[in-house]
Amino acid sequence: MSDLKVYNTLTKVKELFIPINKNHVGMYVCGPTVYSDVHIGNCRTFISFDVIYRYLNYLKYNVRYVRNITDVGHLENDADEGEDKISKKAKLENLEPMEVVQKYTNGFHNTLEKFNTLKPSIEPTATGHLIEQIEYVETILKNGYAYESNGSVYFDVESYAVNHNYGAISGRKIDELQSNSRVLIGQDEKRSPLDFVIWKKAGPNHIMQWNSPWGKGFPGWHLECSVMSTKYLGDKFDIHGGGMDLKFPHHECEIAQNTAHSGNTDSIKYWLHSNMLTLNGEKMSKSTGLYFLPEQMFDGSTELLSQAYSPAVVRFSMMQCHYRSTMDLSDDALKAAGKGYLRLVNAIETLDLLNGAEKSSIDVNAIWEKCSSAMNDDFNCPVLVSHLFDVVKLINLVSAGNETLTVDDIESLKKLFNDFVVEILGVKIEVNNSSSEGIEEDLIKLAVDLRSNAKTNKDWGTSDLIRNELGKLGVTIKDSKNGTEWSK
Repeated sequence: MSDLKVYNTLTKVKELFIPINKNHVGMYVCGPTVYSDVHIGNCRTFISFDVIYRYLNYLKYNVRYVRNITDVGHLENDADEGEDKISKKAKLENLEPMEVVQKYTNGFHNTLEKFNTLKPSIEPTATGHLIEQIEYVETILKNGYAYESNGSVYFDVESYAVNHNYGAISGRKIDELQSNSRVLIGQDEKRSPLDFVIWKKAGPNHIMQWNSPWGKGFPGWHLECSVMSTKYLGDKFDIHGGGMDLKFPHHECEIAQNTAHSGNTDSIKYWLHSNMLTLNGEKMSKSTGLYFLPEQMFDGSTELLSQAYSPAVVRFSMMQCHYRSTMDLSDDALKAAGKGYLRLVNAIETLDLLNGAEKSSIDVNAIWEKCSSAMNDDFNCPVLVSHLFDVVKLINLVSAGNETLTVDDIESLKKLFNDFVVEILGVKIEVNNSSSEGIEEDLIKLAVDLRSNAKTNKDWGTSDLIRNELGKLGVTIKDSKNGTEWSK
């Protein structure tokens, strides 16, 4: 297995996954650039790798999970020219750049906490590793794979491609890239259109800049991840992950940089990429209006969804699509996930009410094997969920007296749900109770009337507060010219 290069899939996880350093697994995931609120597509990536992290821990691997924070800021469109996005946001909001960084880093953490993701082992920042990045550039220059031009340093792709495969994980061919490349602003600084910046000279109005041997500037986007991943995981490590959109050029450039720096042609053993989210079959985008933030899903404030959905239900909906497949996050899909989630909750409650029989008519060991096999096949969550729903049916049959379970098997199924639903999938189980699920209609009507009075008195703060709190309880309020309507 050590000589097998697997890019995009990790089959037979438990049987074939052999970490580079015994049972110590190094996993790096490209984190956010903190200049705006984290959107739901980003959340899917981090939730997907949270499940992978959870499962490797469950298998007793000692995992060092590194997820970076990019707080230097990318140039517009991640090109070699343009305006730094963090600096741009700082000007718009009249803040210092690091205030922008802290604001959106806090928001990122708060959102992932609601989704019940585990914290990484290390969360380095790009600004905290400027010295290492400068040293990294110096080594690449020394090794002959980069050149300085007008205060910037560019990676020499054609020189690298003489002895190495530039396009290993994306399947791109350098001849095709050359023929399809276009002339960009600042192109006269480069030897080839394919070359990418690893240290960029800062313009006079560029806010975030640092001293370097080549003058004042800032690191290239691709460089940051190469430096932070290898600093904490070594020149060779097991898993590198991120969204599918990062495969080219970001991850391709990381491979080139790693090889040019250390000489290792196989610095990462497995490249894993999560796929994108769509909404009703269309790409989610701010420009088209097909876009909402996680908080809008939780409080029901987006018109693209008919109701509010709890973080547990949203996370559970993501478990029903393989991380490498495109997922359609439609209102119907979320409603179905909500119903499925309640079926799981009800089955878990039913287990507590069952009386054990002398003999089981159900092979519980076989159920465990099926669930483990699903996760061992490239972390196949949707297959696992289908097996769990099969268990729900069996529990209902036992409750109806058509099947039997011993006391030990009942306890085993309780553990199965805890292990696979709570510990591995990371889905919180919120048991039904009268205070959270049995909301009386007259109390809802009272809250809606109070909100209407607040609106009449132009007390917008109270009006929004009531709406948001009801949204958290699964009650959606919609105002129209005919009055206010609500639904559960």
